[in-house]
Amino acid sequence: MGLDFSKILVVGVSPRALFNLEEEEKIFKEKNVRGFREYQFANEDKLLEKGTAFPLVEALLKLNKHVDPKTPIVEVVIMSKNSPETGLRILKSIEHYGLPITRWAFSAGEALAPFIKAFNIDLFLSKNEKDVQKIIDSSICATALVYDPPENFTPETDRVKFAFDADAVVFSEESEIIYKTQNIDAFHQHEKENENVPLNDGPFAALLRKLSDIQDQLPVEKELSPLRIAIVTARNSPSHMRVVKTLRSWNVYVDEAYFLGGWPKAPVLEAIGTHIFFDDQDRHLVDSQTKVPCGKVLYKSDSILKTFETEVIEKSKDIEKIEN
Repeated sequence: MGLDFSKILVVGVSPRALFNLEEEEKIFKEKNVRGFREYQFANEDKLLEKGTAFPLVEALLKLNKHVDPKTPIVEVVIMSKNSPETGLRILKSIEHYGLPITRWAFSAGEALAPFIKAFNIDLFLSKNEKDVQKIIDSSICATALVYDPPENFTPETDRVKFAFDADAVVFSEESEIIYKTQNIDAFHQHEKENENVPLNDGPFAALLRKLSDIQDQLPVEKELSPLRIAIVTARNSPSHMRVVKTLRSWNVYVDEAYFLGGWPKAPVLEAIGTHIFFDDQDRHLVDSQTKVPCGKVLYKSDSILKTFETEVIEKSKDIEKIEN
């Protein structure tokens, strides 16, 4: 009998997301494949330091101790553009840290996007923006561009905590576009008028449903689950009700919800102790990444929000030129 992947959370993670490989990335850019291969061979027995996604992966894999070992509810796949020989150092580090990871994909430079579906990936974490953009454009699975790890982050290991922004992450861009193209008053009016109309799916909706299903498989009440889900959003009254009612219509259980009305997210995320936070806007992630692991949810290449984001970046560059 084959595996029922509807009952398994499959997380694909790049080596740079799991471990600190920034020096190696620098060598690859400066010395190309040959220099990178020589460096990896020379340092094959040097263990890698933990990266941004390590606490999440470690805690997720521990969820399997709550179920029958023959039917795990979490699987992690290492997905790398390394060749098998240059990836040996990664495998040795995984073994050293005792991570029960048994599946790997070493593509030796080939694009990873085609293998996402082949491995039934629900969530892919990477520090390669081009890879993440291709996957988000194809809508294959939830994916995020991982930020650098926070310093002095000591999360729980017996529970795993996810935190999500709402619009353009869990939910579609529709409401966010109204806010960006009109104003906050138009946004609130639209959300109030559509309070009983469920929000459309965003790029992380399927992942949220999968996490809720995994909670159902754990042998404890949801309120006591070692897998916790939080919504941390800039929304506030009167736009908060549509979020709550949408999640109810999806039959998705969320442990915590914080409607901040534009207040900083970092202090709340630190209080939660989240293993990873997903947001689409740099202004929310810049401070948050100093407190907890973070991943940026990219807009699709043809999204109007991508245009707004590009304009903001260009304006920032112009200001820097003027100031300098």
